Amino acid sequence: MMDETEQIDRIRLFNRAYTRRIGVLDEGLLDSPFSLTEARILFEIATAPDISAGSLGGILDLDAGYLSRTLKKLEQSGLVVASRPAEDGRRRALRLTAAGESAFKALDAASRDAVAGMLGPLGPQNRLRLVAAADTILACLAGSPEPAARLRAHQPGDMGWIIERHGALYAAEYDFDARFEALVAEIAADFLRHFDPARSCCLIAARGDERLGSAMVVDAGDGVAKLRLVLVEPQARGLGLGRLLLEGCLDFARQAGYRRMTLWTNSILTTARQLYETAGFQLVDEAEHSDFGPRLIGQSWTRDL
Repeated sequence: MMDETEQIDRIRLFNRAYTRRIGVLDEGLLDSPFSLTEARILFEIATAPDISAGSLGGILDLDAGYLSRTLKKLEQSGLVVASRPAEDGRRRALRLTAAGESAFKALDAASRDAVAGMLGPLGPQNRLRLVAAADTILACLAGSPEPAARLRAHQPGDMGWIIERHGALYAAEYDFDARFEALVAEIAADFLRHFDPARSCCLIAARGDERLGSAMVVDAGDGVAKLRLVLVEPQARGLGLGRLLLEGCLDFARQAGYRRMTLWTNSILTTARQLYETAGFQLVDEAEHSDFGPRLIGQSWTRDL
């Protein structure tokens, strides 16, 4: 578990890396004559014409004196004009001039190009990860509740993720060797080759574009469904996703007309075993093996549907 000192250091590291990446420390933002504060002021006025100086200061959390001096500079440059509405002579309404609009459009285009240039080399999956991480940062800082995960059917690319995450997590947490990842790859490949939506399913627990877990139902013959490849990411454990995935698989198996469900697991997976037992599965057989490196006790569980 990361302690508070390490958490602070990691956030400071991110701050330094990201501000350097987006050029916040450059003399002019995005090779423009404007500072970051000046660019933000132009953006807020452009998106909310006739905004008051007070509202602008509240949005940007700027000292009133500093904001006043910066606005005066922008007015003297012919980019911003202030007027007093007839209905409220005490209020100064801010608006961009034609020159200000032109400057804002150039800044906005440069900002979009800069972000596009940052995203371009990342590839589709890492782009989605970065956007999801940015959304998470904003939600955390705003104190927003974490969005609920939902179940969806598998999509192209999900099987590769299932293989990779099983291989990485079981190696890190239980010291399983490459034979386990090979087994998962075989199961996933067989599922895709023989996929029948009436008899098999693969459920993905997702929050937005972030995959958090998986579970699979396949036809074991003679009216029996087999539960396979149940996984929950470490950061999502304790949220009930294992139960959600299991219930989704049980519901599918019932609707598909199966009369029983079976599964195979290992005794060291205590949380998973507790989940299965709570859901009504019964242990029917166990045997020692070392198929993945360590000495393990494999277990077969079953329950009627």
